Amino acid sequence: MPQERYEELLDRAANSCGIDPGYWDIWGKHHDVSAEVKQALLEAKGVRARSIEDLEQSLAERARREWMRLLPPSIVISETEPQTLEINFPVETLGDQGVLTVRLETGDASEFEVPPRELPQTAEIQLDGRSYVRKQLTLPRLPTGYHDVSLTIGGLIATTRYIVTPERAWTPPHLGSDGRAAGLYLSLYGLRSDRNWGCGDFRDLETIVTWAAEELKASFVGLNPLHAIHNRRPFNTSPYLPNCMFYQNFIYLDVEGMEDYGRSRRAQVCRERPEIKNEMEQLRSAAFVEYERVAALKLRFLKLLFAQFLRDRRSDSGRSEEFEAYLRGEGELLERFATYCALDEYIHKRNPDVWLWTEWPAGYQDPGSAEVREFRSKHWRSVLFYQYVEWQIDKQLRRVQEHARNCAMPIGLYHDLALATDRFGSDVWAHRPFYIMGCRVGSPPDDFSPSGQDWGFPPPDSEHHRANGYRLFAESIRKNCRHGGALRIDHVMRLFRLYWIPEGKSAVEGAYVREASLDYLRVLLLESVRNQVVVIGEDLGTVEPEVRETLERSGVLSYRLLYFERDRQGQFIPYDQYVKQALVSSTTHDLPTLAGFWTGNDIEARRRAGVLDDAAYQEQVKSRAAEKQKVLDLLFQSGLLSPSLPRSAESYGELTGDLHNAIVGFLALTPSELWAINEEDLTKEAAQQNLPGTTWQYSNWGRKTKFTVEQLRSDSQALAFTAMVRDWVGRSGRTNRTAMASH
Repeated sequence: MPQERYEELLDRAANSCGIDPGYWDIWGKHHDVSAEVKQALLEAKGVRARSIEDLEQSLAERARREWMRLLPPSIVISETEPQTLEINFPVETLGDQGVLTVRLETGDASEFEVPPRELPQTAEIQLDGRSYVRKQLTLPRLPTGYHDVSLTIGGLIATTRYIVTPERAWTPPHLGSDGRAAGLYLSLYGLRSDRNWGCGDFRDLETIVTWAAEELKASFVGLNPLHAIHNRRPFNTSPYLPNCMFYQNFIYLDVEGMEDYGRSRRAQVCRERPEIKNEMEQLRSAAFVEYERVAALKLRFLKLLFAQFLRDRRSDSGRSEEFEAYLRGEGELLERFATYCALDEYIHKRNPDVWLWTEWPAGYQDPGSAEVREFRSKHWRSVLFYQYVEWQIDKQLRRVQEHARNCAMPIGLYHDLALATDRFGSDVWAHRPFYIMGCRVGSPPDDFSPSGQDWGFPPPDSEHHRANGYRLFAESIRKNCRHGGALRIDHVMRLFRLYWIPEGKSAVEGAYVREASLDYLRVLLLESVRNQVVVIGEDLGTVEPEVRETLERSGVLSYRLLYFERDRQGQFIPYDQYVKQALVSSTTHDLPTLAGFWTGNDIEARRRAGVLDDAAYQEQVKSRAAEKQKVLDLLFQSGLLSPSLPRSAESYGELTGDLHNAIVGFLALTPSELWAINEEDLTKEAAQQNLPGTTWQYSNWGRKTKFTVEQLRSDSQALAFTAMVRDWVGRSGRTNRTAMASH
């Protein structure tokens, strides 16, 4: 009996915290979540769950927190819904007259009298000998935006953030001739050029934008997440596990294009030193991006330019005021990031064995401590330096987006927001209450990862986000789309649920934890409309039908890949059956390129890395042969391959020109609104950017482009690839010529 009572309370607590009792895997098998896993996840959420007494007290405490507050901490509501407010009144205050103050985002404020007894009641409860009733108040119609609503009654006062959002994400007024568009997706770090310092930078990106607009007739250029990372191989180079998701990586700066470079004689003289020239040449010619060396070189010059800026500040009031305005706009968010960067540099310089903030002296591990305040005051130049660097990134990125629009790209830059943040990075250091410690995010077993995936980063604390009025979440959207026309949300299912793995458990011993509302999605829609960015939700993997239906209603584009678009019998679907409200592509950074798929390069790479044993290797080789035949049959059925060509996949040892052309054309002809061709698939490269499940075993996140940005306009092979894609852009009606003609 006590065990039954414990399990009953455990299930109630788990349900109240959004922990699903089980899940279905991709093979149709149901997995029940064990009591042990439920208990561990509840404990991580701060809910005591080791005994019946613990659970009873925890459930009572949650009820108290909910009912003893007049207003919820925040409300997020669509503009088409009734704008109401749920108020929890202690019964003894029902005879009092309340005063409601509505302060709009614009600063305008209005006051209204609230007669509690006259409001309709929706619920009631007895807590600790007191009675509470929940009543509903209808507000005056509020515009979309972030507002504050306060209530005062009987000596009590409470404030809630009232967020009104649009129903749908933003849609560009014009794309191609029939509302569809094409673009190029690339990894900025991998761009090669005759002048960069060993990795792609914003000047290279501007060159690519010009080329893509003129030669491909593209409407956008998609980028890897530009988030700040630690630039340390092999564990700290993934743009999808950043140090900070709010600010960008300084290695993308075009140092010689900065205004202070033109003013700094010291920097110019340093640039001409033989050892510096030699280092730059070595970094340019390296097969992979040498993150540590590129970062060290750029930091050396950036500090010279910052010193020049400080010297010029008094005489150049215009730039000084511009910088001050930028700092005011960024506020504490940037100050904390810059403080972290300065501390990380300071501590590691004095003790090279210390790499993580969790190993710093205790006083420095708390961003609000007296020790950190003292450090910031004493080392203000170091902190200001990292703020200056982000200001320069912001200026250069803005310039590239403006250039894209001047090239008549209706979207321009397409940015990518990572799901994760490194648990040893600045975000967790600076905003720890927003993360749940004691568990990690991952995914359950699937055919790509039979043992599941453990991504190693903490999940968000949604209750704290709600209490904060979703300010930090809104900033994560705002910061990543303000110089672009599209934003890809990595693992968009995060807005609805995430797969949590308790500390000490494997990825097969996790559970899905649901969000209690659509708040995140609605804030995303508001920021999409305000910033005029298309939203693409990466919805690969196990996706519940209702999630896709909700995203579709909200105007969020789905993310569809050739490899995964199949019918119930496992056959690839024809191009005319693709979803319209979607971005379609051939692959991602984590999956094989077209050439790699056809040659099995990805399977061989996994075998070399030790990810596959012999049995799994043989099974994947056999499966790939069958998949290739299905793709080939699809292309013949679509009329994209000549009937005179061989119909057996065994006849194609590589991605021939005919196959390449047919697959590119197949994707271009889909009705999907956006089509993106990966840079590796444009130029028929076999190696993918990342091999999941590996770190040092594979050169992840460092591969450079086959051609330099200059060769794209001169190399005969590059010109042939360009002509092929341009032809399909035109034939499919995705050209940006309409926009160019009206520009």
